[in-house]
Amino acid sequence: MLSKNKQKYIRSLELKKQRKEEKAFVAEGKKLVGDMLPAFSCNLLVATREWIERQKTLPACELVEVSDEELQRISFQKNPQEVLAVFNFPQWDLSHAKPEQELTLALDGVQDPGNMGTIIRLADWFGIEHIICHTDTVDVFNPKTVQATMGALAHVQIHYTHLTDYLEEQKQKGTPLYGTFLKGECIYQKELTSHGILIMGNEGNGVRPEVERLIDEKLYIPSYPPERETSESLNVAIATSIVCAEFRRRITMRV
Repeated sequence: MLSKNKQKYIRSLELKKQRKEEKAFVAEGKKLVGDMLPAFSCNLLVATREWIERQKTLPACELVEVSDEELQRISFQKNPQEVLAVFNFPQWDLSHAKPEQELTLALDGVQDPGNMGTIIRLADWFGIEHIICHTDTVDVFNPKTVQATMGALAHVQIHYTHLTDYLEEQKQKGTPLYGTFLKGECIYQKELTSHGILIMGNEGNGVRPEVERLIDEKLYIPSYPPERETSESLNVAIATSIVCAEFRRRITMRV
């Protein structure tokens, strides 16, 4: 049985302030927890007997067996699936990102947890290991974001910093800086490198002016056919998927 104090502790991790204070976050579900257990330090597992009995090995952390009803009371999901885990924050180091050598993503104030989680999944799919976020970007350890990553968080490191300062440093190193804009060069006709930083902006406002002035290469994703009236813009996660796919396609063509 899960104590009231433990229930209160888990529910408190819905708040960013508490996550930061405890240096911990929540992940839920058989697949997500299973994918993340090898990658993160776990301090608490809350699971049904069925889930526990299927495990060949379990991490050295506190394990509490609960009923489906008890799990429902503490879960952030409408339909919890057998297990909830509390993981410790990872020790990600921004210096490990090498955009001068490999393709890296940067997020300038993305706010929607679902978009953030999807972008992390995309990064994982396209072999992008680091995402640099401006400080006002949604918290990666928000429960909704964690769930939306579908386990990709185990393979992609997320770093928060003052993005303008970071990009200025990279620009001085000669790192290519790419961004997507409605007034840019067609991505399918533009020469693309295999390294650099691909900057994606806020859902409503796009890339902020002080970041835009640093971008060397402004890319445009054309609609089809060109003369047809369409939606004003693409969702940031969809735009990220198109651009990442094109960058990776170019690499494949050069091999």
